Amino acid sequence: MENTSFYRTIWRWHFYASLFVMPLILILATTGAIYLFKPQLDRWEERAFTNLPTEQAVSPNVQLAAVMAANPGAQFQSYRLPERAGDAAMIHIGLADGQSMRDVYVSPQGKVLGSIDPESRISATVSRIHGSLLIGKIGDWIVELAACWAIVMILTGLYMWWPRGQRFAGVVWPRLGKGNRVFLRDLHAVTGFWVSGLALVLLTTGLPWASVWGEAFRLARTELGLVQGAQDWKTGSAAPHAEHDHDAMMKMQAAGIPLVGLADMVAKAKAERLPHPALVKAPGASERFGPPTPMAWTIKSEAQNRPLNREITFDVATGKEMSRKGFSDKHVIDRAVNYGIAWHEGQLFGWFNQLVGVLTALGLITLVISGFLMWRRRKPDDALGAPPVAAVPPKMRGVAVIIGVMALLLPLLAASLCALWLFDRLLLPRLPALAMWLGLRPAQPA
Repeated sequence: MENTSFYRTIWRWHFYASLFVMPLILILATTGAIYLFKPQLDRWEERAFTNLPTEQAVSPNVQLAAVMAANPGAQFQSYRLPERAGDAAMIHIGLADGQSMRDVYVSPQGKVLGSIDPESRISATVSRIHGSLLIGKIGDWIVELAACWAIVMILTGLYMWWPRGQRFAGVVWPRLGKGNRVFLRDLHAVTGFWVSGLALVLLTTGLPWASVWGEAFRLARTELGLVQGAQDWKTGSAAPHAEHDHDAMMKMQAAGIPLVGLADMVAKAKAERLPHPALVKAPGASERFGPPTPMAWTIKSEAQNRPLNREITFDVATGKEMSRKGFSDKHVIDRAVNYGIAWHEGQLFGWFNQLVGVLTALGLITLVISGFLMWRRRKPDDALGAPPVAAVPPKMRGVAVIIGVMALLLPLLAASLCALWLFDRLLLPRLPALAMWLGLRPAQPA
């Protein structure tokens, strides 16, 4: 009886966690699968700026002058080297309004071909849906809360899947020829087994971006002195800005100090053979997730396969190398986070990483659909259809410890558990009909 009660309790946790996260998993799995192909999507959006003639090419200085002449009052942020011969260079600028950014494409001959608002790119839109559901900070919290409860869903699901004297059929692969009901149950359980590990990796590697968890991690990382320097990933729905420090540059020019030009820096960047996208960042240009760059030229790669990235700074007056940083120079904590981000975005191992990511997303979608169909088949018309309350309360000491540890590691999970406890203690006793419909109270005998 004790084992039955415990299993039924875990089943109820699995049911309620799944019911909450199912629609969000559909959104996150779909958008996540699309974002895996960001390099291909960006290349497709830039198709009009590729395969250009390369004869009579001009210097990057001339290209920059053409872009600035076409955008009065704009601030030069960075120059992206062409990925292939015949590709346009991309010059990233902040517009005169001080808020908007543009990616401007200029031909090898110095002709401005067009521009793209970086926030309107397909990949950027998909990223905002994936990270905040397009509703800002509240969306950040909802997505993070869904990730927390998805972890609960997966762990409880694994407990329910765990073989109890069963053979491989129905555990490692679904049984055939036993009817639709058994096949649907097996499809759900077996898919959950195969996808659970990969899904947990995706969920945990996404936490450094989350608003609450990410901010807590940032504070632990910096305020406690664990790591020096700014992190190179965003937290929550932070967006790039067009801030640019012109003052120091203008003072140097007014003093008659000659400044090394863009063309010289582009030549140095080419010699470094940095992974695409390779950028030359202007002195004082804004960073995506932090304060402006120092008053130095910076050449760097912003490849999604983060372990490949390097950053080198040069003196603006002499062109002399000032610093050089590679992935191995990062703190072990930052290296671990960046490995996780590269895997999460599908770029750590190239196409294989993308394939695994797509299969994981398809597995999660299969779990949602099969779980929904199983629920609809057993749901009564007058109730939510939750598994019945155990007749004998099980001993939950071990589970309580696990829940306590998870709540400590996942602040939003802890907050939601407190809210559910208050809901159960304060509100449900006054709403017996709702409690019965939700399956949170056992039916009373007539």
